[in-house]
Amino acid sequence: MAASESSIRAQVGSGVAGSVWIEPLLGLGLGAVGGALQSVLLTTSPTHGVLLGGLFGLAFGLFFAQRATSPGAGLIWGVGSALLLWVMIPAGIRPMLAGSSRPMGMLSDARAQFPALVGYLLCLGTPVGVALGIRGGLRSRAGQPQFRMGRAIVGGGLAGTLGGLIFGRWMSEGDFFPLLAGFGELHSRTSSMTLHFGVALLIGATFGMLFQRDIRGYGSSMGWGLGYGIFWWFLGQLTLLPVAARIPLDWSAEHGSELFGALVGHILYGLILGVTYATLDRVWVRLFIQSDPLNREAEGPGIRILRSLEWGALAGLVGGLISSPVMLATGILPKIAGLGSGFSSFGGLLIHLFISALIGMSYGLLFRNEASSLGLGVAWGWLFGLIWWYLGPMTFLPLMLTGVCDWSTGAASALLPSLMGHLIYGAVTALTLLLLERRYTRWLILDPRIAARELRRVRPVGTPAPALWLFALGLGVLLPILLG
Repeated sequence: MAASESSIRAQVGSGVAGSVWIEPLLGLGLGAVGGALQSVLLTTSPTHGVLLGGLFGLAFGLFFAQRATSPGAGLIWGVGSALLLWVMIPAGIRPMLAGSSRPMGMLSDARAQFPALVGYLLCLGTPVGVALGIRGGLRSRAGQPQFRMGRAIVGGGLAGTLGGLIFGRWMSEGDFFPLLAGFGELHSRTSSMTLHFGVALLIGATFGMLFQRDIRGYGSSMGWGLGYGIFWWFLGQLTLLPVAARIPLDWSAEHGSELFGALVGHILYGLILGVTYATLDRVWVRLFIQSDPLNREAEGPGIRILRSLEWGALAGLVGGLISSPVMLATGILPKIAGLGSGFSSFGGLLIHLFISALIGMSYGLLFRNEASSLGLGVAWGWLFGLIWWYLGPMTFLPLMLTGVCDWSTGAASALLPSLMGHLIYGAVTALTLLLLERRYTRWLILDPRIAARELRRVRPVGTPAPALWLFALGLGVLLPILLG
C-alpha cells in the first residue's frame, strides 16, 4: 500500500514538474521564431534575434505565465514586458556601453532604436503573450469569470462600430481618418468610410474577446481602451495597413512622427471604445446574466451616482489646487484665462479649479471601486491624468480657442511640461476619492451581506492591471518625447 502511494505521488509530481516547463518551453520556441522574424524585418543579425527572442520567451514563461490567465491578460503582460526589455537594453544598456551619457545623446540613441521598439512589441511581446494567455485560459478556468463569446463579439463589435461612428463623424469634417493612416490614398470618400468602419468593427470585436474578463467598470475599460488604442497604432498604422496597401514597412522614428496625429486619434478612439463597451457590457449583464432579486444594493442607483459626483467634485477640486502651481509655471493657466476676454491669471485659476471639479466628477463616476489601496489609486490616477492630457491641452482646449486641434509632434512637445501637472492632478484626485470611499465603506461593512458584496467589487490580486499601467503610462508619456 505504501509503495502504491509513493508511486502515485511520483507520477503526480512528475506530471506537475512536466507541466511547469510547458510554458517556458512554449515561450522559448515562440520567442525564437519572433526574434528571427524581427531580424528579417529589421535586417539585423539572425543569431542575435533568435537568441534574444528565445531568452525573452523563456523568461516570460518562467515569471509571467501564471499571470497570463487569458489571451488579453497575456497580450498586455507580453507587450508590457517587451517595453521593459526595450527600455533596459536598446534604450538603456546599449547607449551606456557606447559611451553616451548626455540626456540629448541618450534621447537621440533611443530615437534611433524606435524600430527595435516596434519589433519588440509586435514580434516578441504579442505572440508570446497571446499564446501563453491562451494556454493560461485553458489551464485556469476554475475561479475565473465565465467567458461568453457572443457577449464579447456582439458587445465589442457594437462598441467598435458606435465608437467609429462618433469618431468618424467628427474626423470626417476634415477628411482625416486616423484609423486608416498609413494605408495610403483611397479612390473615394465612400471607400474611406467603409474601410474606417471595418477597422473599427475589427478593433471593437477583438477588444471584447480579449478583455471581457478584465474589465470591471467604466474607468478600467477606458484604461484598457487607451492601451489597446496605442497597441493598434503599432499593429495597424505601422504594420498591417502598409502591408495591406503593399507599401514597404517603415518603422523609423521619422515615420512614427509623421503618424503621431493618428496615435492621438487612436487614443481618443480607444477611450470612446472603452466607455461604450463598458456601457453595452453592463446592459448585457443586467439583461441576460444577473437575475437575483434578493441581492439588492444598499442604495439606489441615483444615490450612488450623486455620491460619486459629490466625492469626485471634491477630489477634483483638491487635485486642481495641488496641481495649479505646475499649471501656472507651464503656461496652461494663462491659456485657460484666454477663453474669456478680460480674465486675469486669477480668473484662469478659478476656471482651472472649476474645470478640475468637473473632471473630478467624471473620475468619481468612472473609477469608483477600482482601487483598493493607495498604490493602486495612484496608478489609476496617473492613467486618468494622462487621458486628460490628451483630451484637454491636446484636443479640447485648442478646439475652444482656435476651432482646430493640433495633434502634431511640435504641439505635443510644447505641451510636455504640463503633462507633469496632469499626472499630479490625477494622483491627488484618485487619493482623495479613495479616502472618501474608505470612510464610507467602514460604515457599509457593518452589515455582513453588504461587506461580502463590497469585497467582490475589489479588484483581486493577479489581474493584468499593473501591466496595463506599465504599457499605457510608459508609451503614453514616452512616445511624445521620443517622436517629438
